[in-house]
Amino acid sequence: MTLGEAKAAARKAAFARRKAAFEAQTGAVSALLSQVLSEFADRPLAGYLPIRSEIDPRPAMAAHAGPVAVPVIKGNGRPLRFSRWSADGALVDGPFGAQVPAVDDWIVPEVLIVPLVAFDATGNRLGYGGGFYDRTLEALRAGGPALAIGFAFDAQEAETLPLEPTDQPLDMIVTESRVLRP
Repeated sequence: MTLGEAKAAARKAAFARRKAAFEAQTGAVSALLSQVLSEFADRPLAGYLPIRSEIDPRPAMAAHAGPVAVPVIKGNGRPLRFSRWSADGALVDGPFGAQVPAVDDWIVPEVLIVPLVAFDATGNRLGYGGGFYDRTLEALRAGGPALAIGFAFDAQEAETLPLEPTDQPLDMIVTESRVLRP
């Protein structure tokens, strides 16, 4: 099995687990994320606007005391940019079904809530396969501190993940029930 085939198989299994967790969720799944983010109250934060069955970080983003932004895809093979977001701000449709702020107001985040398909206990992440977060985290980390917090359902954990040298690790993973600090 090639690395690409292994990643595709891991994604397929993880999407099924995530969908089941999404459909079964109850209560405030982002409460623990809010607690973790309180440690970084004044630092610029990048979250994301959930698509499909992604766990929803918006309540934690809305409660953040500092500036908050969401990712904007500026083209294939390019790092993400982050535009300021507010819970009541105007949004428009962006690439891949994600909404983005109607007006660009770029900020550079120091803390990122990273969406994912699967994670493992050592901080590895499997994304959608476009490499956007890997390129972005590499660039941000080259320029200064950038803390990557994966946000996922417990069910998205995998024992192992197929990895490439360009895959950027997570500094922390927050689920609906626990915090992992690899």
